[in-house]
Amino acid sequence: MQCKIVKTGEAMKYAVLIGDGMADYPLEELGGKTILQAARTPAMDYIAAHGKTGLAKTIPDGFSPGSDIANMSIIGYDPAVYYSGRAPLEAASIGVALASDDVAFRCNLITIENGRMKDYSAGHISSEEAKILIETLDTELSTEELNFYPGISYRHLMVARRNLGAETKCTPPHNITGKKIKEYLPSGKDGKFLSGLIEASMVVLELHPVNLERINEDKNPANSIWIWGQGFAPKFTSFKELYGKNGAIISAVDLLKGIGIYAGLDIIEVPGATGYLDTNYEGKVSAAIETLKTKDLVFVHIEAPDETGHEGILEKKLKAVEDFASRVVAPILKHAESSGEPFTILVLPDHPTPISLKTHTKDPIPFAIYRTDKADPDETNAFDEESVKKGSLGLVKASDLIGMLVKAK
Repeated sequence: MQCKIVKTGEAMKYAVLIGDGMADYPLEELGGKTILQAARTPAMDYIAAHGKTGLAKTIPDGFSPGSDIANMSIIGYDPAVYYSGRAPLEAASIGVALASDDVAFRCNLITIENGRMKDYSAGHISSEEAKILIETLDTELSTEELNFYPGISYRHLMVARRNLGAETKCTPPHNITGKKIKEYLPSGKDGKFLSGLIEASMVVLELHPVNLERINEDKNPANSIWIWGQGFAPKFTSFKELYGKNGAIISAVDLLKGIGIYAGLDIIEVPGATGYLDTNYEGKVSAAIETLKTKDLVFVHIEAPDETGHEGILEKKLKAVEDFASRVVAPILKHAESSGEPFTILVLPDHPTPISLKTHTKDPIPFAIYRTDKADPDETNAFDEESVKKGSLGLVKASDLIGMLVKAK
């Protein structure tokens, strides 16, 4: 690809491309390479070789390495200032308004086997099946103090009133795959009540027709809920006020959509966006290109690398990373080069999800910034965890990245 001559006086367009959980650790199966080093990612390598690179700290000190914290940072919001919990962000996406003393919880549909966390996603249950189960739980278990709301796939919402559970210690289910759940049930204030709710859900779900059918089809049943990620509704300054740009978010995940809603960004819905390997990559790219006709900036988020990292399956994560590079980054890069407009692309994961651990880590993540109107590359020749250490941008605070983009001359 060649850097194009762009029209003078044209406003810059920005595309932020997030491969959730792409970063990883060196693996013996790959000869000591990471997945990013081993994967075929020519478009990302081009951006790194023709742009500027560095490492970004997406998880501030004192915070757990969740996708909520990491993506809030990438979208330009310092979690130390704006973060109040994961679930309230998802509530905004689902359309659930929170009162000042409402506590929103993420409510996963999970699979428990022999008292252990077998699958934090219940086999990536379909949204249609999950909706039936969540509505059943709401009928059977809701009270004046709490209700359940369906979301997407295994990701749902519970809202408790009058501060119930706000101070309870809860553990993300993807952190305890294969472990005995008894050791990780909600604890502390209101912990007994919430643990009892999880146990009650097992009774409701065990023989539900949806689960009996899943068992007949040799799929993991959604035989319990798991409650975590609670918080109150946050208060955001709008993205436009912070950065002087208008923008949009394209994602299958309620968490990202919720951050966008609080930030005042448009949420672009793409049919067939699933948050997994079967997501509609081409639809997301088309929507991004169309969005940039009227917006300054678009965030395109792909969840599949993170999901496959949690599964711990090397071949699946390799595919997820290569699909992100070839089916998202490459066509958007091609559009940027041919559009005739000045264009900036930022490529990065939000956090590592090493398949050896099956959960998130706090390690700084690689990033690359490429501008079509300014060929001033540094010494990086590939996009991966090690190569970007040669980059001229060094180690940066991730919540500063958007400011770096829009203020660059």
